[in-house]
Amino acid sequence: MAICTIYTPQSLNSTHSISIPTKTNLGFHRRRVVLFAASKKTTTISCSRENKTVVIGLAADSGCGKSTFMRRLTSVFGGAAEPPKGGNPDSNTLISDMTTVICLDDYHSLDRTGRKEKGVTALDPRANDFDLMFEQVKALKEGKAVDKPIYNHVTGLLDPPELIKPPKILVIEGLHPTFDQRVRELLDFSIYLDISNEVKFAWKIQRDMAERGHSLESIKASIEARKPDFDAYIDPQKQYADAVIEVLPTQLIPDDEEKKVLRVRLIMKEGVKFFNPVYLFDEGSTITWVPCGRKLTCSYPGIKFSYGPETYFGHEVTVLEMDGQFDRLDELIYVESHLSNLSTKFYGEVTQQMLKHSDFPGSNNGSGFFQTIVGLKIRDLYEQIVTSKVATPLQATKAQRLT
Repeated sequence: MAICTIYTPQSLNSTHSISIPTKTNLGFHRRRVVLFAASKKTTTISCSRENKTVVIGLAADSGCGKSTFMRRLTSVFGGAAEPPKGGNPDSNTLISDMTTVICLDDYHSLDRTGRKEKGVTALDPRANDFDLMFEQVKALKEGKAVDKPIYNHVTGLLDPPELIKPPKILVIEGLHPTFDQRVRELLDFSIYLDISNEVKFAWKIQRDMAERGHSLESIKASIEARKPDFDAYIDPQKQYADAVIEVLPTQLIPDDEEKKVLRVRLIMKEGVKFFNPVYLFDEGSTITWVPCGRKLTCSYPGIKFSYGPETYFGHEVTVLEMDGQFDRLDELIYVESHLSNLSTKFYGEVTQQMLKHSDFPGSNNGSGFFQTIVGLKIRDLYEQIVTSKVATPLQATKAQRLT
C-alpha cells in the first residue's frame, strides 16, 4: 500500500492522501510515501518507503543475559515474542507484533562436528558466514524476505532454512553483530553487554549447573577454552557499541566472593543520532548519590548511584552507574523521578516495566534497570527514525515547491 501526499498550487500546506497497492516481486505488500509537488506548469512526484526496517545489534558472549534483554526489549514494543508459527520447533528466531529477533548463531558455517574437526570455536570468524549475514540483514533492512539458515543448538547441526519477512524492527543478537564492518554499517543502534570475568563465571555456574546439569569442572574448562577467542573476536566489539551495559562486582562489600551484589555501568556514546543519553539531576555534571532513606528502602550494603562524563575507547561518553540492589521495586519510582531523558511515554513507565518483569534475572539491580531504560530508548529511536523518513521527502518537496 502506498500513501500519496498531494500539494495544490493554492497552498503548499494543503495535502491529500490516497492509497495505491504495490507488491514486491516476492508477493509481499510494501508501503511507500508518494509526495506530489504541484506548480502552475509542472507537477513533481517523489517517492520513498514509509517504514523501512530499523536494525538493532546486540553483542555479548554466551550466558551474558542476551535472552533476558531481548524479552525486556520486545515487551516494550508490545506482544509476546514467539518462534515462527508452524516452523522448526528448534528455531532460534523470535517474532512479536513489531520485532523479529534473529540469533546470529544461525550463520555458523560449520556445525558442531565441523568445528571440532577443524579445531575452532563458534567465536572464531572462520566458523561463521559473514557474507551471507551481510546479504540477508541488508535485504531485510531493504524490505525483502530471506530464507535464513537455522543452527540447531540441540543437535549441533545446520537445519533447513526458514522464511523471514522484513519486520518493523529487526534485532540481530549474538557473538558477532558488530564484528564485520559491512554488517556494522547496517545497524541503526548497537548494544554490548560487557560482563566481567568474575561475574560471568558466577552466572555460568548458576545457569549451567542448575539448569543444564553441567559439572563445575566442565564449566571451568569451557570458559578457559573460549577465553582466547573471546578476547580476540568478541570483546573488541564493545568499542563500536552505542551503549554498553557493563556488569562488575560490587564495591560496597570488601572482598565479596558471592558476586550476588553487582555494580552496573550504563555507558552511553555521545553524538549518536536519535539517541540522547540519560542523565541524573544535572546534565553534564559529575554526581554521586546515595538514595537510601525515607523514600527508598535499602538493606545492606545499600545503593549508590554515580553519573558523569568519561572517555571510552577514544569516544566521549556519559556514564550512569548503580552499585547495590533494590529491596522493593515499587519504590523504584523515586529513583526514576530523578533521571531525565528516559524516553518514557508516561511518569513511572520504567518502574511499571520493572514490576511487570520482576521475575526476570537482574530485576533487583542495575542490569535489569538499565536494560529496561535502553529498551525504552530504542523505542524512542525507532519512532524518531520512522518520523524522519516520512518527513525528509516532505521537506524536500516543500523546498522544491518554493524555488
